[in-house]
Amino acid sequence: MFKKNVLLYPDVRLRMIAEPVQIIDGNTRKIINHMFNVMYKKNGIGLAATQINIQKRIIVTDISSVGAKKLVFINPIILKAYGEISIEESCLSIPGRSAYISRSKYIQISAFESKGKKIKLKASNLLSICIQHEVDHLNGKLFIDYISKIY
Repeated sequence: MFKKNVLLYPDVRLRMIAEPVQIIDGNTRKIINHMFNVMYKKNGIGLAATQINIQKRIIVTDISSVGAKKLVFINPIILKAYGEISIEESCLSIPGRSAYISRSKYIQISAFESKGKKIKLKASNLLSICIQHEVDHLNGKLFIDYISKIY
């Protein structure tokens, strides 16, 4: 059904702000399955629907990168963010580039899971970074936007 490739910077569609998902149904779950397939194929640990030109507020993550910690967040909202952590981030939409980005070490997120159940999750370290990175995508923001313009 889907043959969507990861959009690559500077594609302007990466700057679009995703629309909330109104109905979580079989089509939503097909999108989610496709997102996981794309993410694993590209050796990623997170993917936003906007990265494959589906302008919906859906992110998937698996910080194990082998299917052991699959998480789905539909219409995610970061409720709390505190602490500071910085690791070298990269992005499937900007291959070959990476940078150290300062993010919140701890977050609390509210979202819906793939069957429509509302969830709250506390995340830290790598998972926190991954979620923040993908939520940025839903808002049309890329990790390179955090980098100084001074060369």
